[in-house]
Amino acid sequence: MRFHALRLEKSNVNRSSDTCTKGEDMTENDAQSLLVEREGPVLILTMNRPHRRNALVPDMLVRFADAWDLADSDDSIRCVILTGAGDVAYCAGGDLNDGWMSGEVTEEAKRIQERLKEDPGVVGKGLLLTHWCTKPIIAVVNGQCMGGGCEMLQATDIRIAEEHATFGVPEVKRGLIAGAGSTMRLKRQIPYAVAMDMLITGRVLDAEEALRWGLVSHIAPSGTGMAKAREIADVICANGPLAVKAAKASVIATGWLPESEAQPIEIGFVSPVMRSEDAKEGMKAFSEKRTPNFQGK
Repeated sequence: MRFHALRLEKSNVNRSSDTCTKGEDMTENDAQSLLVEREGPVLILTMNRPHRRNALVPDMLVRFADAWDLADSDDSIRCVILTGAGDVAYCAGGDLNDGWMSGEVTEEAKRIQERLKEDPGVVGKGLLLTHWCTKPIIAVVNGQCMGGGCEMLQATDIRIAEEHATFGVPEVKRGLIAGAGSTMRLKRQIPYAVAMDMLITGRVLDAEEALRWGLVSHIAPSGTGMAKAREIADVICANGPLAVKAAKASVIATGWLPESEAQPIEIGFVSPVMRSEDAKEGMKAFSEKRTPNFQGK
């Protein structure tokens, strides 16, 4: 699948630095559904509906779409961390009692409605179903990761599960299907039989099982997932930005193609990196036994 470059509406991206207290009850009017923050070269996205177990609603997905555009277009962003507010749920999936437009119809709600009418594909982009973010995404799963939340997880790159996290795509139990990528991706990321068990029985994995089958990369004690994510992000951000971006792009572009078809695609990403100033700087720094000063050139 190719990266999709869509328009960036920076004015629509929330950059609030406010965070919610763990376990705090809040209404939809008290906070943005998605918090977008910067910590140096790291973009932190927090699903911010803890009172609804961070369930997905159109407002949040539109904000996600804008956030992916921001990450893709800003070369100073080197890595993205994705998590959920509170300590109960990372994301419980789609909100089956979608009340995001209930009550007073605000100007912000009207804006979201207009975006959905103008660009119906924004939902798939927000879910990372029709779009791959060009920057590495580290997911911190700090509780229940169900339905659409687990489907979005499959489009992230490094995944940290706090020890109380659980994972599932239980749509079949509601007469639905996990159709936001799971029937394509899950069987490629974990053993076929385990993926099918999840997809057609609604089986839920705990953190240890998710690690055992390769759905996540790390397990962290409860409450420490963000610290682990920042540690990993620091490592990524210290590496050559062109190399990191090209490595992810090549992985996505080659997919599960036979090597004879994938190799020319890989070479297309490798060659520019090998000729870059960053590559020269990396080798020079190695020989001089110092930390490289990468410029992204």
